[in-house]
Amino acid sequence: MTPFHDLRDFVAIQRVSALRLSPDGARLVAVVSELAADRKKFVTALWQIDPLGKDRPRRLTRSAPGEASPEFLPDGSLLFTSARPDPEAAKADGSDTAALWLLPAGGGEARQVATPPGGVSGVAVARDAGTVAFAAPVMPGTSDLEEDERRRRAREDGGVSALLHEAYPVRHWDHDLGPAQPRIFVADPPDGPEGRLSDPRDLTPEPGRALDEQRSTLTPDGSVVVTGWLMDEGAGERRQTVVAVAAATGERRALGDDPDHEFEAPAVSPDGREVVCVRSRRMGYDEPHDQTLWLVGMDGSGGRDLTAGLDLWPAEPVWAPDSAAVFFVADEQGGRPVFRVDVRTGAITRLTGDRGAYSEICPAPDGAHLYALRNSVDEPPAPVRLDTSAADQEPARLPAPGTPVAVPGELAEVTATAEDGRALRAWLVLPKGVSPIAPVPMLLWIHGGPLASWNGWHWRWNPWIMAAHGYAVLLPDPALSTGYGQHHIRSAWGNWGGPPYTDLLTITSAAVERPDIDGTRTAAMGGSFGGYMANWIAVNTDRFKAIVSHAGLWSFDQMFATTDEASEWQRWFGDPLRQPQRYEENSPHRRGERIRTPMLVIHGNRDYRVPVGEALRLWWDLVRQRADAKFLYFPDENHWVLGPGNGIVWYETVLAFLAHHVLGQEWKRPELV
Repeated sequence: MTPFHDLRDFVAIQRVSALRLSPDGARLVAVVSELAADRKKFVTALWQIDPLGKDRPRRLTRSAPGEASPEFLPDGSLLFTSARPDPEAAKADGSDTAALWLLPAGGGEARQVATPPGGVSGVAVARDAGTVAFAAPVMPGTSDLEEDERRRRAREDGGVSALLHEAYPVRHWDHDLGPAQPRIFVADPPDGPEGRLSDPRDLTPEPGRALDEQRSTLTPDGSVVVTGWLMDEGAGERRQTVVAVAAATGERRALGDDPDHEFEAPAVSPDGREVVCVRSRRMGYDEPHDQTLWLVGMDGSGGRDLTAGLDLWPAEPVWAPDSAAVFFVADEQGGRPVFRVDVRTGAITRLTGDRGAYSEICPAPDGAHLYALRNSVDEPPAPVRLDTSAADQEPARLPAPGTPVAVPGELAEVTATAEDGRALRAWLVLPKGVSPIAPVPMLLWIHGGPLASWNGWHWRWNPWIMAAHGYAVLLPDPALSTGYGQHHIRSAWGNWGGPPYTDLLTITSAAVERPDIDGTRTAAMGGSFGGYMANWIAVNTDRFKAIVSHAGLWSFDQMFATTDEASEWQRWFGDPLRQPQRYEENSPHRRGERIRTPMLVIHGNRDYRVPVGEALRLWWDLVRQRADAKFLYFPDENHWVLGPGNGIVWYETVLAFLAHHVLGQEWKRPELV
């Protein structure tokens, strides 16, 4: 037995996320989430990891609200965010907003150092000076944080929850935007053992929605904040740029601003002279998104492509301590390796030779090693150590909470050839004990995105739970998936119902040719874009015994007008009034009468990316046709279903539905729904 056999054991596994390295390279700190005492939610805490891998992990923080967003100051003390109550306050305010806290380098009690009324996010620290920058949502029209607090109190006392929008967008993923707007504040480091951040300066008064979901960083001397900045182009369009903001004056200048490209994820070189960021060609009706690393001087001069000729999408750039190289990751053939590019020559070296998916790169100050989080389809995220110069190396794994985890099976690969000659590949999760003597049923699980890949561990979409219940799980990367070059994406641009669909059927046919797979007992499922493909499969073939559609697109013209990012979809599929062809050709609802396969529809009410109207319309179309279908609805969940209890019910319902239609068992309704 493994934790995947009992869903309650599965949700109780500790989960490692963010990773930070202390300035002297002696301490790693990770964010670890686990079940709260009441098992109704996940809470996070900070844990210390030994970079040498000798000592066991040690928990640093503990509170009911949890802690997140660790950032080291130059003296080794640790900043983090938490909604925990201040023990020094005369009266607890009962707020659930996150304040900024500091944990001394030598240990001891943490203390609050900044408490803006709307909370703190996006913390950054100057490498040498220790200057602190953070984002805080502030009510429009207010001149300082005291006035912001008065405005908030008046709104609460008046019983006002209304939002007056004057621009697009109005919501994001699972929350409404406004009335507060994110602003960037900067302050000198805390002074003395009891000090706070004194008089944080507002660098970005009245930014509108320019700083929504943006990442900021600082020059080593703390004199400049470099941040993403959303430019409002009118007609609902926004463009991602990168700007430098003087910490003393708030004066702003562009570092990356081009009508044909977008810029994000800026990182300042340790010598303070240059900035590297991700530059993306803006998607359009005829051309897909593409991206590279862009190098520019701190004064905005000398912009150049740092990864020219790389037919992959680089992301998460991080500088080497000597400013001579940049490390980054990129999806590649079902993995996400770490690469190093020499800033002067452009020479690129792939540092990791396995199929791991890496993130959270932390170069050591000595330049010899870097640390990162590594995960894969069969291993959850855990910290590792890498050499900064060796090519295609195996990482040194470091002990971490919740790892290792034994999975109930093994991982294989399936390959095939697409109709247009492209190479296709997929991961195949096989349950333990599978053999040609007792072939197992197979579940085709389609990833979201669609500009994504099955190349890492998923706590939310976990195939090993299905393997523990006797299913093989096929995880393919059809057309539009990342990591296979631009041609793999361009082949289906604007044609979701074309090559992605035929690729999925082709790779499924290749998988069921294996003697250990029972091709007469197959099902298909997916979420988001995967949910769209599940719906598309349902209206185009009856080869599967059952179909599960989570957060799937059903009616294109309806969805693209109600999603939180309508402008992005319009660039992709065109104006539906003037260019209706792609909407008509790719929308599953136009073929709804063809459905013959039993369907389980799943959706969360707070899903603003694929609004719940898609599921409601699909459900009505199924009901009026007397289709064999069920609808699992979550009133308080979003695109992913994040609550532990709801996650358990999600899997219980999916497993019961598949058991009934694929395995031929009697339908058994999950107890709590």
